Amino acid sequence: MTAGTIVLLRHGRTAYNHTKRLQGQIDIPLDDVGRWQAEQGANALASSHTAVKIVASDLERAFDTATAYAKLVELDVESDARLRERSFGEWEGLTGEEIAARWPDEHAAWRAGADPVRAGAESRAAVAERTAAAVVEHAAALGDDDTLVVVSHGAAITLALTRMMDEDPTTWRGISGLHNVHWSHLRASGAQARPAWRLVAHNVGAGYPLDRWQAGPDWNLEPAGKGE
Repeated sequence: MTAGTIVLLRHGRTAYNHTKRLQGQIDIPLDDVGRWQAEQGANALASSHTAVKIVASDLERAFDTATAYAKLVELDVESDARLRERSFGEWEGLTGEEIAARWPDEHAAWRAGADPVRAGAESRAAVAERTAAAVVEHAAALGDDDTLVVVSHGAAITLALTRMMDEDPTTWRGISGLHNVHWSHLRASGAQARPAWRLVAHNVGAGYPLDRWQAGPDWNLEPAGKGE
C-alpha cells in the first residue's frame, strides 16, 4: 500500500530568502510576504489536492506554511525532522558574496556542482536519502486513493525528488528548484514499474506572475507621492 498522490510543497518566503542568505537549518520564520504566499498557495493547493495526511519539516517556516493549508482541509500537521533543509554548516546565514570572499575555492567548487566540504555541511546524497525515506515512509501508510502533502524546503525537495525518480543525487541536475509556496505532484507507478513514482507536475503555484508573487500583496500599490 502507498498513497496514490504525493505533493511536495516548499515553504513561504523568509527574510533570508529575500536577502539571498543561505538558510540551511537556521529556524527563521516566514516574513510578511511569506505569510501571504502561504495563504494564497494554500487556497490554490486546496482547490486541486485534498490531503488525508500532512507532514512538514519541524522548522518554523515549513510548519507554518503547512498549517495554512491544513486549516482549509481540516487536518493537523505532523512534523518530521528528516524533512529539514540541507545543512550547510558554517555557511548558514551568509550571502553568496560572503561565502565566496571567505572560502573562494570551496564556493567555486560548490557552484560548479560539487558538495561543500565545510564542517557540518551535508552531502547531496545524504539529504536525498533522509528526505526520500521520510516521504516514502509516510506515503506507505496510505492507500491508492489518498493524497499525502509534504511541506519542506527547496534543496530538500529537489533531492527527495531525484532519489524517488531513481536518479543519482550526486550528479543529476534534471530538476529545477521550486519557488516559494510552489509544489511538485507525484503519482505512484505500477507495482513493477521503475521508478516507483512519476513526476506529473513541477513548480506549480497560485498562478501569479513571478515578479508579483515575490513582491507580495502590495505589488499593485502605486508609489506614494512626495510629501505623502
